[in-house]
Amino acid sequence: MIFSPFFLKKWQLNMSFFKGLILLLTLVPTSPLFGQKANYPTGKIEGPFVWKSTIYPGTERNYWVYVPAQYDANKPSCSMVVQDGLGRAEGWRLPQVLDSLIALKAIPVIIGIFVDHGKVPADAPDQFPRYNRSFEYDGLGDRYARFLLEELLPEVGRSYNLSQDPNDRSIAGASSGAICAFNAAWERPDAFSRVLSTIGTYVGLRGGDEFHTLVRKSEPKPLRVFLEDGNTDLNIYAGDWWMANQTMFSALTWAGYEVDHIWGTEGHNSKGAKKILPQALKWLWQDYPQRVSTHLDQYKGLPLVIDGEEWMAIPIKGAKLDKIAVNEKGDVFFTDLLGKAIYRLDERGKAVLFKQLTFRPGGLSFQQNGELCVANLDKKQILKLDEKGKFRKVVTKIAAADLAISTKGIYFSDPSTHRLGVYTYTDQAVHEVTLAENPIGLSLSADQTFLQVSTENGVQGYSYKIKQDGTLDFGQTYIHYHVPYGQPTASTRGITMDTENRSYTASKMGIQVADQLGRINFIFSQPGQQTTELQFGGKAFNTLYSICDGQLYARKVNAQGVLSWLPAVKPPQPRM
Repeated sequence: MIFSPFFLKKWQLNMSFFKGLILLLTLVPTSPLFGQKANYPTGKIEGPFVWKSTIYPGTERNYWVYVPAQYDANKPSCSMVVQDGLGRAEGWRLPQVLDSLIALKAIPVIIGIFVDHGKVPADAPDQFPRYNRSFEYDGLGDRYARFLLEELLPEVGRSYNLSQDPNDRSIAGASSGAICAFNAAWERPDAFSRVLSTIGTYVGLRGGDEFHTLVRKSEPKPLRVFLEDGNTDLNIYAGDWWMANQTMFSALTWAGYEVDHIWGTEGHNSKGAKKILPQALKWLWQDYPQRVSTHLDQYKGLPLVIDGEEWMAIPIKGAKLDKIAVNEKGDVFFTDLLGKAIYRLDERGKAVLFKQLTFRPGGLSFQQNGELCVANLDKKQILKLDEKGKFRKVVTKIAAADLAISTKGIYFSDPSTHRLGVYTYTDQAVHEVTLAENPIGLSLSADQTFLQVSTENGVQGYSYKIKQDGTLDFGQTYIHYHVPYGQPTASTRGITMDTENRSYTASKMGIQVADQLGRINFIFSQPGQQTTELQFGGKAFNTLYSICDGQLYARKVNAQGVLSWLPAVKPPQPRM
């Protein structure tokens, strides 16, 4: 018999359905199909409790707590946060499934926290409240994760011993609650490791259709995700749920995540989830307490991350660091705005004072003769430090927030006047360009033929051709940055380059890596809230140094940086 692709696909969907149904009936003998009485210790459900949020001002919501019979207050318990409250949990028959799986020791002891979305109450019976479900659930960003971590979980933790280990926390939801669950774990993988997503709304309601792209481009995170959907799910103005869930599964698989799924034939309802719930929970908690981890060997994107290499803080008390410069040996120097000083890292990787300053420093860079240049923002000068430790003026009437130096000139940005310019050695003159946005970060391409420029208030990066005399021409927006959800700009800052002519740009979303054509291929996680400066350094120039939230960090990566003031490096031919 010859199976058509349609018949084969339908057979696969039906097999997934029967596998889930068999497991459900095996593990949950309290099913109404049998009319049996519960054979397992039964947990209790407490609530509803009312929570008034400050993170979502004016909102009120109900939440319930499922406490398994095996809960021991002397031991930190695992937890499962479920969006859409008790109604969703009962629609899945989740309390009964938890009773049975915990009793069979198929999963650990788990406290369930079933929380509704918020609403701002109406003032009169004939008025409607403001429903926050789509705003809270469909929106990206870290706000909902903060609501859970700063408000709800601490409140529940006052009554129950909840583990704060991300490996002990799971989060789940259906439809908009599913993308909400995934987004909370995505934003805070340090808080949640296990995600159950059913009929997930990864479509264009509030930007969720970008998630699959971010999954492919972002540094992999230690998450385990189970997806469920049916081929008769919604298909409306915002997108096709069935296709979007498959696209998310493809992206997670491509990026090396621990991901599994069951596709069925149900529509936008809880029927499919109810059938596969035992199988999904068993898979999410398999091998526990073994930790959920990333699998870089399975990531198919740029192999820039080295397994086991994380951001390492280099502490300097009482300092607010700003700019980094690297010499020919790979030694790292950086400025302190509070202490008005230049530091360097010694051979042990410790920060030591290099030069005390009497002015507020701006841009910092070495020249081809090995001399260190620094901008004096107070007097609007660019100075260089000679062998005797004395400063000499190079350029005046310039407040250079950033510097990039080559054999043709000194390139600078002055965001206070929207100016971008170059001091050329040939005519000892300053040539300037005015931008609509505030230029801030500068970096020359590996072959020193183009200047990349980031802006404080733009959404794209600029590229300028460097002419033979060192002046700039043919400027255009070139690099397409990803913008954090709800933000007007990418908030880009410092830029650095590697030998492959890839640019690394500090941004609010992370360190965005663009190829030679200006397309973001990869996004490094950052050690804090806002990275502002980047440079490659170290003996092999394979350590990425960053300033994030005014502090210095270092991380070895699978790339090698270049210095613009040394001879140019020829990059590979760009791939179209």
